[in-house]
Amino acid sequence: MEDGVPGKREGRYGLTLLLIVLTHVLVHAAGNIRSTLFPVLKEEFSLTNQQIGLILAIPTLCQTLFSIPTGFLSDRFGAKKLIALSIIMAAVGSFLASISVTPTMYIIASTLLILDSTTYHPPAQSYVASITEPRNRSKALGFWNGGGTFGVSLGPFSVSILMGIFMLSWRETYGFWVLPILFGLVALYFIKDSAHTVERRMVEEERETSSVKKLLNRNMIMFLASGAVGSFGASLTGGFLSIWLVKDLGWSLSDIGLMFGVSSSMGILVSPLGGQLADRFGDKRWIVTTTFVSYTCFLAAILFKGFWPFLFFYLAERFFGILSMAANASLTARLSPPRRRGIGFALSAVPGSLVTTIGAMVAAYMADLYGLYPLFFATTAIHYVGLGILQFGVKVK
Repeated sequence: MEDGVPGKREGRYGLTLLLIVLTHVLVHAAGNIRSTLFPVLKEEFSLTNQQIGLILAIPTLCQTLFSIPTGFLSDRFGAKKLIALSIIMAAVGSFLASISVTPTMYIIASTLLILDSTTYHPPAQSYVASITEPRNRSKALGFWNGGGTFGVSLGPFSVSILMGIFMLSWRETYGFWVLPILFGLVALYFIKDSAHTVERRMVEEERETSSVKKLLNRNMIMFLASGAVGSFGASLTGGFLSIWLVKDLGWSLSDIGLMFGVSSSMGILVSPLGGQLADRFGDKRWIVTTTFVSYTCFLAAILFKGFWPFLFFYLAERFFGILSMAANASLTARLSPPRRRGIGFALSAVPGSLVTTIGAMVAAYMADLYGLYPLFFATTAIHYVGLGILQFGVKVK
């Protein structure tokens, strides 16, 4: 049977997508442990709010600086080399975190665990987009995003299970993930380079029909602005949510880890579902609708502060947020020239990373002046502004 026969090609496509999803799970496995650990880190290292802001800001600043070069390298050298590099960075970052004895060492480890995502996402997203027909792109990216959200959930679940049940230290919890992360290199070995896949023809065909010829077109600029404003709002909450839950609401570290873990693991089912619905209703309409509901649920969570109401509305906020993820990636691909998608995906991360760096320090300053609770209302207001920019500033057919 020839390589171009549909049945064989579809089978290979399914296996390739499954393997790339597995790499997405593993590259995030240890990266989100930090969000649950902030109460422990604050106490062990005697950190101030300003120092917590630095732990959030420095890795994100490095992420900003590396985003565009990663996109260029992805388009130039193909996806596999950069995905392999990101897996190695994730394993090294996890190992360094496991031996960290000072805040500086932990910042270096955290930086690697964020840069691995920066290195991974543009080539992986571009790869998935390149092997998928436009009409099925949201569905495929939803499946891929589901792997990522499951990987993100493994960090908080590790805190709840490895620390809460098996009594491992936070350093041992990081060390636990070093070898499993490296298994991603085995999965990557069986993935063909995108430059040699039959499906690469789809990119060439789309290149002929796409109306997008310029990367920084008006719609892309407004889309980036919307994402930047939303990211700035989210950065005000950042590392302070878990501290507020422990300090003001009396939550335990296991409670927080379980909530974060469940909220991310929903992506296994929710993200593919969101991709299918986005294909049906249109990317932009789906993003605006689900994101509005998500932001409203976050507002309800901070207004109804009891354990169960907060848990319910926070999980609802994450549910609707995850529903929009595939559509966001698909819209990024749609607003980018087909041959420059690697740069397009990298560029989409730059504004958010930049304002997150600033937002982390602004949040620390506001927390010192006004306390933690007002941060969440500021986040909500800014979120709605970003959503308005998307609704009225981005025009798609």
